[in-house]
Amino acid sequence: MNNILQLKGEFKSRSNVAAGGLNGLPPGGSVKVIHINKLKQQLLNILEYWESIEIINNVLINVKHIRVIPKSNRLRILLSSKDSESPNKFIKGAKFESSYSDNKKQQKHIFTYYVSRDSIKRTIHLIETAATIITKYYNGEITTNHTDNIIKNHIYNAQDIIPYTKFIKVILDCYYTESFGLVDNSKDYTEESIVTIYDTEQNTSALMANIGINIAPWNIINDNTMKLSLIELKKLKEKAPYLISMSVSDLSKLSIEDYGDSSNTEENNMIAKPMNEPVIGVIDTHFSKSVYFKDCVEYITEMDEDTLNEEDYMHGTAVSSIIVDGPKGNSDLEDGCGNFRVRHFGIARHGALSSFEFMKQIRNIIQNNLDIKVWNLSLGSRLEINENYISPEAAEIDKLQFEFDVIFIISGTNKINDDKIDMKIGSPADSLNSIVVNSVTRQNEAVSYARQGPVLSFFNKPDVSYYGGKNNRSDYIIVCDKDNFSRNVYGTSFAAPWITRKVAYMIYKLGLSREVAKALIIDSAMGWNNRYDKKIGYGIVPKHIKDIIHSPDDEIKFILTGIAEEYETYTYDLPVPINNDKYPFWAKAVMVYFPVCDRNQGVDYTTTEMELKFGRVKYNDKTNKDSIQDINNNKQDEVDISNPYEEDARRLYRKWDNVKALVEKITNRISPRKVFSGKMWGISVKTKERVAKERDKLKFAIVITLKEMMGKNRIEEFIAQCSARGWLVTELNVEKQITIFNKAEETIELE
Repeated sequence: MNNILQLKGEFKSRSNVAAGGLNGLPPGGSVKVIHINKLKQQLLNILEYWESIEIINNVLINVKHIRVIPKSNRLRILLSSKDSESPNKFIKGAKFESSYSDNKKQQKHIFTYYVSRDSIKRTIHLIETAATIITKYYNGEITTNHTDNIIKNHIYNAQDIIPYTKFIKVILDCYYTESFGLVDNSKDYTEESIVTIYDTEQNTSALMANIGINIAPWNIINDNTMKLSLIELKKLKEKAPYLISMSVSDLSKLSIEDYGDSSNTEENNMIAKPMNEPVIGVIDTHFSKSVYFKDCVEYITEMDEDTLNEEDYMHGTAVSSIIVDGPKGNSDLEDGCGNFRVRHFGIARHGALSSFEFMKQIRNIIQNNLDIKVWNLSLGSRLEINENYISPEAAEIDKLQFEFDVIFIISGTNKINDDKIDMKIGSPADSLNSIVVNSVTRQNEAVSYARQGPVLSFFNKPDVSYYGGKNNRSDYIIVCDKDNFSRNVYGTSFAAPWITRKVAYMIYKLGLSREVAKALIIDSAMGWNNRYDKKIGYGIVPKHIKDIIHSPDDEIKFILTGIAEEYETYTYDLPVPINNDKYPFWAKAVMVYFPVCDRNQGVDYTTTEMELKFGRVKYNDKTNKDSIQDINNNKQDEVDISNPYEEDARRLYRKWDNVKALVEKITNRISPRKVFSGKMWGISVKTKERVAKERDKLKFAIVITLKEMMGKNRIEEFIAQCSARGWLVTELNVEKQITIFNKAEETIELE
């Protein structure tokens, strides 16, 4: 097998030099006066509704668009208070409205804005002016040809009424806007909940007091999220229903794993005294200190153990038994990772978990244990996730991962016999930055209890799958329960810890970053399969760690890492071995990054997009510049190319997803690739923000694999060519890295 290579060299950076010129209506587009008058009447109705409301200073208003739209097609001028102001800054939420036509799901973007009454009056004036011009000069309907003539040929007769640039912006806003509407809330509430209100730039406690609800400070989670009793929630809905942005039940039933028979195997329960093994964090139900590996676990809980019963210890103890010493009872799942130590935080009872208490505890746990970089979370809700917003638990986990440079491995949650067939995953498995793990049988099939994604109607979850057992004696996972018994179990809770072990091995023992570790896990699971499965994810992770951190002799696998500081981070200087003037390789690339996430933005949850292009470098005659012929045929942002609809960009190129996976399909027909004049390959990472702000310097990792079509090993040739081009090439030598880890963990006794 070949070692994985790490390439270090200079990535170049450049800002976005593309001209931000004014575009007209899209091909075949038109705006009629009748549509503009409808929008005007809707705005008048909204103003009338808000006329007597004084609880908040400004107005909450929904804008429904004609489809899912890119950032560039959001409002340009409507709902702003002046020409130079972007309406984007007033967006407080986003969701999808779904419908079905001819058995095909169609979605439309709905944005919630918080604007002044004067901004609405200004918007009414702008669209009245536009309607007057269209009636007078365009016979009641303006088309693409008209807007092109205005922009390109300056054929425009109303400059004395409104500048043509402002007029075009109004027309485009009206074209992409289907309707304006009130923020509604028809949900019925039956229990205390975690409630998020829209950001109205007012103090939450004072705002609630103005409604007649006195919130204790300890019941406020962040600026606009709090726990409300049923009485408080009903009062909020009665007095100010428009304020409620999101709500979820506070007390979630946990998705419960099944336990089979057990047997006493104390004679086999021996483990070496813990030394310098890496420490993994486990957040779960409680841990029994009577088990054979107790010295490997530091158990921490703030709950009164006198109030706990037997069941409260079983799940947490079983999960930690896999992380510490999993292969002992599951020899067929030997992973070569060795043993680990665990810092185990018991925060939940068997069967129920308060979302509020979870969020309050998890932040304290992470920020007070910063020596731990890898966390296992095998708790999850029986309830399905909402398609329009991330659960508060998942949002908090994503925030913690961004703030503290840690990574969570989370179980994909289970369904039980009476649940529906296509049941969505439960929180916190909707955490986007985490690795979410579903379960498969030992025959590599999705288990009957598997739940599925996507998250927010788009993001791929689960990420991967692993062996979690099924209700069959030959396919159980063997764990150690609270009484030192060997017990047969199955569930996603017992699949996730195996991936946690592998991630911990790579981060602690091999010194890899969390971005690289996650990319290698996904890369190993997907192999050369370019299909994503809503229950299995990108694929099944190999059992042994060597199959993740090595590659077959006919593959060259290498890692590139970087920091995106400008719009584009790129290199056009990657050499790939040539044979008979052709590239005899299939290629794939997996990129991972951990973006800032904003739950308040609803379906537009990730604030940063990194677009990956990888392929041969080809001179572009039209631009007189080199460009990348992407292996995924990604033509976004290319000159003279009509960008696809936003839905297509998300589906085809995973736009806004924090995992990008490009794979060339391997076929029986061997057809080496053409070599272009520059004889190089290139990588381009373009970084975009949803809202204009100072760019976060985000780290990214890319794992690239080249598979030789004739089965030859060309890694030495690749290393030589990279070195000649100035790349520093190092092999991921496991033995050396383990030696370094052991030396670093040695305790030096001073005499």
